[in-house]
Amino acid sequence: MKTNGNGKRKFSSPLDKDIEKAVHILLDAGVETFESCQGGAGHAYPEPTIRFAGQREEGFRAFAVAKQLGLHVSALRRVWPIVDGEPTGPWWEMTFTKTRR
Repeated sequence: MKTNGNGKRKFSSPLDKDIEKAVHILLDAGVETFESCQGGAGHAYPEPTIRFAGQREEGFRAFAVAKQLGLHVSALRRVWPIVDGEPTGPWWEMTFTKTRR
């Protein structure tokens, strides 16, 4: 993620509309997000998900920020994905309850 000349964030690919607010809330709080998806049919995740970097305490800090700012968190996970037969990571995943519009 970069910023353009007027200070707006520029992502390598556009954010999904239904996860965009949550991503900006976490970024504004200093959470180092690196992947997000609004979830559902045709998406990489079945539910709205944001992945972010950080040590053990970062997940709890991000959770507190999310709850204080009204996000509907459904799960917080520390994950070690297996890539080419080896564990990678760890990183954090936060998932959200889809809200009706």
